[in-house]
Amino acid sequence: MNTKKKIDTKTIKSINKNVRSSVKKLKPILKSIVGKKVDLVIRNLSFSDKRISSDVKKTISSAVANAENNYQYDIDNLFVKEAYCGKQIVMKRFRARAKGRASAIQKPYSNVTIILSEKTKQKDSHGSKS
Repeated sequence: MNTKKKIDTKTIKSINKNVRSSVKKLKPILKSIVGKKVDLVIRNLSFSDKRISSDVKKTISSAVANAENNYQYDIDNLFVKEAYCGKQIVMKRFRARAKGRASAIQKPYSNVTIILSEKTKQKDSHGSKS
């Protein structure tokens, strides 16, 4: 029994390493853009109040540029197939407190990965089901 999985070759990947934000703050932004068209996502991120949305927008713009220049894809058919983030280093700093004490400050970094795909027009087959 040979079960082969279809591999979608029309995907474009863009990775932004060393984003100065925590994964907790990035996840809601990335969840909101999955499945949407690229032009709509870029517009929404432009008007977002979050500081980190500009870095996510840069990553998506880079993926769109890769799709256009390296693979000659049509920009109008691109949509966000996957968007995820991962932890990277955490810089540890100290802040001086009262009575000679110190408290820790953690400055986390993250990786952002955006995968775009091109929507292909599927031919609708009308008729009987048999």
